[in-house]
Amino acid sequence: MTTLRRPLAALLLAGACAPALAVEAFTATYQANALGMQGEGRMVLAPQGNRWQYSLTVKNQAVDLSQQTVFDEHAGQLRPLSSSDNSRFLIKKKAVNTTYDWGKAQATWSGDVKPDRAGPVPLQKGDMDALLVNLAIVRDVAAGKPLTYRMVENGRAKPMTYQVAGREKVTVGGRTHDATRVQRTDGDRQTIVWVVNDIPVPARILQRENGSDAIDLKLTGWH
Repeated sequence: MTTLRRPLAALLLAGACAPALAVEAFTATYQANALGMQGEGRMVLAPQGNRWQYSLTVKNQAVDLSQQTVFDEHAGQLRPLSSSDNSRFLIKKKAVNTTYDWGKAQATWSGDVKPDRAGPVPLQKGDMDALLVNLAIVRDVAAGKPLTYRMVENGRAKPMTYQVAGREKVTVGGRTHDATRVQRTDGDRQTIVWVVNDIPVPARILQRENGSDAIDLKLTGWH
């Protein structure tokens, strides 16, 4: 996907065998809390010819994050073609670009990356980046499918599995909805996602580090 430093999107956000969802454009706005400061978040999915552009931005006084993925639908999969990740946490800045070359079946990285994280990393059918995992989680919770993915980000391929942790109430735009809560723990990092049927984006995304909230996105509206 990140504590957003790592893709929130990882959720934030490549089902190895799951069929692609029917992709439809949307714009979603979030109330964002990052590093203890309030701000705004925005998630947009827009067509680009026979491709799609999916973006996430989070901004407040201390944080300025922008993640963007271009992808297509191929053989029933959402397939990343390129992505960019630009972030600022306080005074620390980072910019990373990723190229997914499906002809060569490999991913490579450029920008602010260490040589051992530049790739290439072999690609497998169904691989996604962190942002696309967002779409997969929403799709798979609604379909009752296993929440198991392989994310190719930051110079490596990483398997991940989310567990259903129960049902809760969430408020979106002044209305209360029943949501499914799913979560994943990786060492001292935890990602929790709330999914509401018929809402195409996560209703809430919470990323925690060492037991403390790092980034909290709460959906305020979408169209």
